[in-house]
Amino acid sequence: MKTREIIFGILAALVLAVFLSPFASEHPDGLERVAEDHGFIERGEGEPAVDAPVPDYVVPGVKNEKMATALAGALGVVIVFAAGYGAARLLVRSAKSGRAQKRG
Repeated sequence: MKTREIIFGILAALVLAVFLSPFASEHPDGLERVAEDHGFIERGEGEPAVDAPVPDYVVPGVKNEKMATALAGALGVVIVFAAGYGAARLLVRSAKSGRAQKRG
């Protein structure tokens, strides 16, 4: 994949996250709704194994809720890209290492 295509994809994801995430529904998603309807929502509550960097999709300390949600969306795009890029680099490196060992 070309660098230009990657940059375009990241920018498109950032635009969508920043401009559309503030309009996301405030109602519970499907899984949360089923848990509420069947009375076991409280089982999912408790101490998380890992603290969320952006709890409830709102950046802490930002008073404007829509801006906080937009920032959370942008931060999510950056985190997912960084994780995917890092994983891809590791996979390419290990594949090259495996090919070099087979030749030697």
